[in-house]
Amino acid sequence: MSENVNITINGKQMEAQNGSLLIDKLLDENIHIPHFCYHQALGKDGNCRMCMVEIEGQKRPQISCDTPIKDGMIVRTTGKNIEKVRKDILELELINHPIDCPTCDQAGECKLQDYYMESGFYESRMNLNSKNHARKREDLGSNVMLDQERCVLCTRCVRFCSDITKTNELGVISRADHSVIGTFPGKPLSNPYAMNVVDLCPVGALTSKDFRFKQRVWFLETFNAICNGCAKGCNIFVDHRKEKYKDDIVYRFRPRLNKEVNGFFMCDEGRLSYAKENENRFTTAIVNNSESNISNAIAQTFSTLTKNAKTLFLLDASLSLEEMKNIKNLAKVLDSRVSGYSPNSYDEEFGDDYLRNKDKKANRKAFAKLEINESKEYFDETLNDSQNVVIVGSDYFEDESNISSLENKTVIGMFSHNCMSIKHCNISIPMCSFLEKSGTYINCDGIEQKVISKMKKDNPLPNVTNIIEEIKNMIEKGNLLWV
Repeated sequence: MSENVNITINGKQMEAQNGSLLIDKLLDENIHIPHFCYHQALGKDGNCRMCMVEIEGQKRPQISCDTPIKDGMIVRTTGKNIEKVRKDILELELINHPIDCPTCDQAGECKLQDYYMESGFYESRMNLNSKNHARKREDLGSNVMLDQERCVLCTRCVRFCSDITKTNELGVISRADHSVIGTFPGKPLSNPYAMNVVDLCPVGALTSKDFRFKQRVWFLETFNAICNGCAKGCNIFVDHRKEKYKDDIVYRFRPRLNKEVNGFFMCDEGRLSYAKENENRFTTAIVNNSESNISNAIAQTFSTLTKNAKTLFLLDASLSLEEMKNIKNLAKVLDSRVSGYSPNSYDEEFGDDYLRNKDKKANRKAFAKLEINESKEYFDETLNDSQNVVIVGSDYFEDESNISSLENKTVIGMFSHNCMSIKHCNISIPMCSFLEKSGTYINCDGIEQKVISKMKKDNPLPNVTNIIEEIKNMIEKGNLLWV
């Protein structure tokens, strides 16, 4: 392991790892340094030259992305001279750049736009008629749209496809100021992580066809969450907006840095899974094939569960840890059994050796922590022996071949989305979806992660804990012991 050495940045002395890149230290210390081509997941490339700094003892400015730290180094990122150097480099980037910020989907989160506004020059010395032009709407595949004129040739997207996915779909075509990014003939962008190039692009050259022109980013609110598409639990930003007279809507997921879980990236399927939060929601309780309010459905559930009949709770492996605990406590009071059996949640074709896990449930590790049995033998035995079955989010009975095992049983279901299981339930209670509740989840590597929901629904649905609390209150009023 490299030793720490003392360096000085903008007059402030600090420690840094000897031999590490200077730009990493600047970014870690939140010291503003303009850059396009450098990215911590992709390493140095040195082609944009925007990260210039002054280093005492050097004859000329140096790029911080290719400068190793040495003991006693004195660095300046601000000052008239170095800022003039970066301003001149930025002007070269802008020579052929189109003036279309008002219609660019990246406006509001574009690094070129930010650096331009910082630079303070607002008059171009370039003759507009002599600019080089390129293709404006190139469909690269995998929900990615390319505007070649906006590209600053940082090559982040090229390096992502060569170094991370190793699929090599993108490359730099032509030479000099006619160079553009493009795909190779007959080879569209098609890897399962392709949409990460949209996040990597520091300008508006690569945009998401799915999000394109749907919202201006400055109208969106954001909170931190995890993806529930599989057991990996990739960290994400949830971008949502509640417009006047409308309900809160999720517009996109973006990967959030967590070096222990997903690094900087996420898969495309997980990214696009936000749409499930807005569609096909189950919102009205059903009791004996008739619509009902949620309170009445919970009361009917209480009445059913407190009769002298054996009950099995079948849990979904994407429930939060807190919800599972509450169900287990209720089952203990009612002398009931709890099963986590869910064999149809595995997809061998989906899993890979990077971020996609074949288990498409977000919290299966919580079953082991809470000692909830997942075996087929236990499930079959308890199901056959039970008069009541409470399905909490589980999709086991979405398979029609499993429905026959529910004959002559009272079935209670709690679901966030419309599904086939609802029609087989005597009582169906709507509950909030994954992003509308706070809770703890344990990923496939045993890492516990907390989600704090900030959704703003007009008529929020209860989560499982709320439903259990109501049943708990009814039990207490009936003088039954709550554990």
